[in-house]
Amino acid sequence: MAYCQKLTEQERAAGRLTEGYVYRLPTEAEWEYGCRAGTTTRYSFGDALGCDDYCECCALFDSYMWWCGNGRCGRVGQKLANPWGLYDVHGNEAEWCQDWLGEYPGGSVVDPQGPTEGSGRVFRGGGWLVLGGWIGDARHCRSAYRGGGGPEPWSSYLGFRAVLAPGQ
Repeated sequence: MAYCQKLTEQERAAGRLTEGYVYRLPTEAEWEYGCRAGTTTRYSFGDALGCDDYCECCALFDSYMWWCGNGRCGRVGQKLANPWGLYDVHGNEAEWCQDWLGEYPGGSVVDPQGPTEGSGRVFRGGGWLVLGGWIGDARHCRSAYRGGGGPEPWSSYLGFRAVLAPGQ
């Protein structure tokens, strides 16, 4: 969040940022919307029902993500993009979201807002690393997968994606 604030200040001072816009972390809903890219399947590239949900080799997964099945983190943009041209939304590094971790609102909700406080932030997207049986499995790289926690113990396994949005 501090990085996004600094980037906003830097870009505004350089005259490259339209007035009223800021860089920030995506909300959890924004992150999933961008990850899904108009799809309703388990991954933005399909359900991948022929692939194992854990760490077994799968050529389809290898085409789109870094995960425990190919066992490493990779440079951004080395795998195929989702239908909207976003890279590494599945696997590689899980990504922090702006929202506090909590329950989803009930019923059908468009662009839901997360809780206003909490002890941990949401992360989305899964990753390549298996740490205590979580985050690296293919099932943890699905569009709908969510996790959360405080930043200190997880920082080397989590990244972030900044979005440019109207300021609040």
